[in-house]
Amino acid sequence: MRVDTAVPTNPRDGPAEVARAAEQIGFDGLHAAETAHDPFLPLALATAATERIALMTSVAIAFARSPVVVAQTAWDLQALSGGRFVLGLGTQVKAHVERRFAMPWGPPAPRLREYVGLVRAAWDTWQDGAPFDFRGDHYRASLMTPFFNPGPIDQPRPPIYLAGVAPPLLRVAGEVADGLAVHPLHTVDYLRAVVLPAVRAGAARAGRGPEECVLSVPAFVITGRDAAERARRRAAVRSQIAFYASTPSYAPVLEHHGWGAAREQLTALAARRRWAEMPALIDDAMLRAFAIDVEPADVGPALRERYAGLADRISLYQRYVPGEDDAFWRELIAHLRE
Repeated sequence: MRVDTAVPTNPRDGPAEVARAAEQIGFDGLHAAETAHDPFLPLALATAATERIALMTSVAIAFARSPVVVAQTAWDLQALSGGRFVLGLGTQVKAHVERRFAMPWGPPAPRLREYVGLVRAAWDTWQDGAPFDFRGDHYRASLMTPFFNPGPIDQPRPPIYLAGVAPPLLRVAGEVADGLAVHPLHTVDYLRAVVLPAVRAGAARAGRGPEECVLSVPAFVITGRDAAERARRRAAVRSQIAFYASTPSYAPVLEHHGWGAAREQLTALAARRRWAEMPALIDDAMLRAFAIDVEPADVGPALRERYAGLADRISLYQRYVPGEDDAFWRELIAHLRE
């Protein structure tokens, strides 16, 4: 497995310094998520501070942006990084796209398929001089004059990873993407019973091998140097799981395990902003299914046991901080690479 970690997305929090330290300690890749800050800017800052490590948006919100604008940003980052950029895209949900980003919403799976097609069509035009004439049901583009054409780069086209939870988006990932950015709210059973079959079905539809779509998996891990630290981490993970589980878009995971009633209660509490009551609905069985809870020395073996044959890339839902627990991270990376 390749081992990744997150980079701070706030440019004032030193993403370049964290990226440099992460590369030195041995990580294979850096994720930048789109939450309170743009995910592309910290990766641009990280390119100058690193030489080897992969730089990934995980994920940028596709429907908040024009596909051609995203294609251009990715093109420049791929050239700037010397071929280390990975474009991770996600759809978000209707409420956020319409009310947070003020953008139109449409059927996410077919729209995302076209989105990827238009991004790659732009790259084909810039790299090979292919005619720029993309015509789909959701996106159309046909104007690319020389003044606005950035031209070819010396690196290959960036890989594209897509995020997905429910089968329609998972099938699109298998059909058109180079990787699937698995959501943190997953279980091994859901990966085996739902995610992999859907990815394989999408790959078969496109005449691809399923191995062409790698799985990048973030894992909830509960550990600590003493009982108090581990208890604090357990409470934090329980709260994060409750927050994710309250989102209707992630209902398929809960329904798969027969936890639909808990999901409905969590959604109702979230709607009333009763956040403090939500973690109590994540019982111990749910916590064990979503998270690994072990001593620090056992994290590597536990991750290997859980994700062997499933994950191509793995990261902890826990940010690496340079100078904190460096020995733990070095040992973890070494163990997962064996």
